[in-house]
Amino acid sequence: MEEFFIKILRWRENNISEKHFVIFLSFIVGLICALAAHALKFLIEILHELVNSHFAEGNLNYLYLATPIMGVALASLYVKYFVKDDISHGVTKIMFAISQKKARIKSHNMWSSIIASSLTIGFGGSVGAEAPIVLTGSAIGSNLGRLFRMEQKNLMLLVGCGAAGAVAGIFKAPIAGVVFTLEVLMLDLTMASIVPLLISASTACMVTYFLSGSDSLFIFTQNDPLEMKSMPYFVLLGVLCGFVSLYFTRGMNKLEQFFGGIKSPTNKLIVGGIMLSVLIFFIPPLYGEGYDTITYLLDGNVQAITQNSVFYNFRNNFAMMSLFLILIMFFKIFASAATNGSGGTGGIFAPSLYMGCLTGYFMAMVLNYFQIFDLTEKNFALAGMAGVMAGVMHAPLTGAFLIAELTGGYGMFLALMITSTIAYITILAFEPHSLYAMRLAKKGELLTHNTDKNILTLLKTENVIETDLQTLRPNMYLEDVIKMIAKSNRNIFPVLDSKKRMIGFISLDEIRNIMFRPELYRRFKVSQLMVSPPAFVSLNDSMEKVMFKFEQTKAWNLPVIDENERYVGYVSKSKIFNSYRELLVTFSDE
Repeated sequence: MEEFFIKILRWRENNISEKHFVIFLSFIVGLICALAAHALKFLIEILHELVNSHFAEGNLNYLYLATPIMGVALASLYVKYFVKDDISHGVTKIMFAISQKKARIKSHNMWSSIIASSLTIGFGGSVGAEAPIVLTGSAIGSNLGRLFRMEQKNLMLLVGCGAAGAVAGIFKAPIAGVVFTLEVLMLDLTMASIVPLLISASTACMVTYFLSGSDSLFIFTQNDPLEMKSMPYFVLLGVLCGFVSLYFTRGMNKLEQFFGGIKSPTNKLIVGGIMLSVLIFFIPPLYGEGYDTITYLLDGNVQAITQNSVFYNFRNNFAMMSLFLILIMFFKIFASAATNGSGGTGGIFAPSLYMGCLTGYFMAMVLNYFQIFDLTEKNFALAGMAGVMAGVMHAPLTGAFLIAELTGGYGMFLALMITSTIAYITILAFEPHSLYAMRLAKKGELLTHNTDKNILTLLKTENVIETDLQTLRPNMYLEDVIKMIAKSNRNIFPVLDSKKRMIGFISLDEIRNIMFRPELYRRFKVSQLMVSPPAFVSLNDSMEKVMFKFEQTKAWNLPVIDENERYVGYVSKSKIFNSYRELLVTFSDE
């Protein structure tokens, strides 16, 4: 079988160019991604029906105290004993794979997130299925590309095709799938990349239409035409969504740090599970992805979200409904963070849509109540979804196109663009990176659309270290140094102590005036001639930090030390520039 596959590979290499074969693979990736997305949605629906069949409508349900923690526990056990790997933060993992691991994603990610997230969400975990399926799609693209031995540039493109196909498949949103890949995953837009992305996204969408029909995920009917006099209120909504996005981003980040500080998985499950179950018991709309709540709000039926809550008897009271909506928005990030922090698997797509829908509806409801302006609540709920998603992901185009495709609300496209753009501008003033990118940016591992920064990110200090320099001891004489010079092709000589720590260096330029005076050979020791280096480079330093040190010291060569301060080698500007030029050619190659 292996020999047969090798023959296929050789035939492909001889008869089909890699450029054309990538287009074929993008179609296969889109097809498989659609099937994976359909399987995930099917599993979640089956588990939802199984769990929800025991709930009574309109009353408090004590099952809310048990089912979410059961799902998280099952998902946690599955990951611990079957997967045996961390599968959380799916989109961040893709961004890391693109920037640091040469677009290589582990093969188990093609299926592991589907099972873990269906258990988490099916039993009521307050997260979305989109990030897990995006990781699944990207893993499909990565592993299919590796199977056919694609070069790194095309492997990275197939990872993007998997992400685009996954978004298109789970949302029935092909344009949003492509835009998400370009905006959030930060793949560069070229003709070589756009065609495979379009093929993968459109294929996934068509297969999903075939499997589940062509209806949009949310049914939205625009009863009132979009009036120009309402546009200032969409600008105001954009600002509000920007601040909600800021709360979402910083709040989730803090809560993730809190759960990250709990070392024991059992303690995480207890703390997170109790937090999640209690929140869902008192605020039932936090149960699951929250798509039922979004459907109710887009239908103008806000009273329906009070089902099974203590607010059910106050559903026609404006003050109590306002309080209920505020509580939902405030505690949603706690429920989402508790779901993932306690061992569940899910993403922030759905929570950001959910928060946006509530934000838009709440703003319009309040303005209408005080008769400031007659606004259509569901129009603002729709625009709010685009606004908060754009702010959280730092992706205004993704927010606008996704909501338009999710609901068929293209008549609202201008309002969606205004809201998402203003939300993005607002949060950008406070947070330079999305929630996805924050984790990588802190480590200096984030690729952006800035080519110079990308190249510095991809360049690693350990790859440009020169280790062939002759080293000296402080008790050596000038005579010994002259012998070393005869064997060396460099003009720098590090001086090391007995523990291999660098205590100085001798430069050929500094001793040139005494090199040819034999009478001094036994008079001067290395300890008398050496000077201290202007700075040290650590093995863990990012290339951006290394270049900053070169800029600060005006040096052309700097010594490199490890975490124990032992000498490793030297790094030179000239070697970095040569490596930079080689990577620049790779980036520019179509």
